[in-house]
Amino acid sequence: MSCESALPSRFLTTKDTSNISKSKTVSYEGMVQIPVGKFMMGASDNEGRSDEYPQHRVKISSFWMDATEVTNAQFKKFVDATGYITTAEKKPDWEEIKKQLPVGTPKPDESVLVASSLVFTPTSKAVDLYDASQWWSWIHDADWKHPQGPASSIKGKDNYPVVHISWDDANAYANWMGKRLPTEAEWEYAARGGLVDKKYFWGDEDPEKGQPKANIWQGKFPYLNLATDKFKGAAPVKSFVPNKFGLYDMAGNVWEWCSDWYTPDYYMKLDKTLSINPKGPSKSYDPMEPSVAKKVIRGGSFLCNSSYCKGYRVTARMKSSPDTGLEHTGFRCVADVQ
Repeated sequence: MSCESALPSRFLTTKDTSNISKSKTVSYEGMVQIPVGKFMMGASDNEGRSDEYPQHRVKISSFWMDATEVTNAQFKKFVDATGYITTAEKKPDWEEIKKQLPVGTPKPDESVLVASSLVFTPTSKAVDLYDASQWWSWIHDADWKHPQGPASSIKGKDNYPVVHISWDDANAYANWMGKRLPTEAEWEYAARGGLVDKKYFWGDEDPEKGQPKANIWQGKFPYLNLATDKFKGAAPVKSFVPNKFGLYDMAGNVWEWCSDWYTPDYYMKLDKTLSINPKGPSKSYDPMEPSVAKKVIRGGSFLCNSSYCKGYRVTARMKSSPDTGLEHTGFRCVADVQ
């Protein structure tokens, strides 16, 4: 079982972020310098999905990475300075949407063409885990300021990861900061924290054993969350121990956008070579949705559970369309060493 069925495309549109001025200087405050190194990327055990194989050799140059996921307070500074409006806050334009759809596709009901985003609602009992529509709902006026819908707010949650952020939104923020989104290879290398051939950033111990190691779903997804890690939804950043590079929440809490396009066979093309700072394929292809371009997301979220989605494994790859924002998706930035 995997998570991609829980990550539908929002409206199959992209947003122009070219009007966001890039910062001329980069502040490394709150960032960790990741050392140069080589590692084996991809899964080596039998728990990975097919797109996590084969393992292949990668060399990564040193770079800086945010120690935490970008928070509500940090994103608010960006919005206040630029007036930026996120994807979830915009009413979709049907004239633009239909250009990317098969000819003759009927126009959706007007009730769908409103500013909205996907919000998680637990079910009351066990359900078919192949039907994500049972726990995801389009909620009008759900956005980064209203994570569970218009009646909710982020008051008192400055230190929580910002969510309902599309790839376009994350990229715009990174550009404004003079940073960028991490490549998938950078993300995995950083998440491993120097550990070799381990399932998780902390080692091989099951996350359900011992002290809570990450913000994930304990219990039976999607109807019973025991919250033994003390959080039923997102957690403030730095609520759990960091990895050996000093990076927090490299497993669980919220999914994180990477810069790479997604294809299921990308690793196969790199199998016999040493890849130096790979940046992913030149374009996306997802056989499950051939007409929808996808970007890679990494790290899992507070909804990941062993019975449904083990996205918190260090090699786990998932994907989503660049215009999709959800209640469990955020990001962190990286910067090159000057």
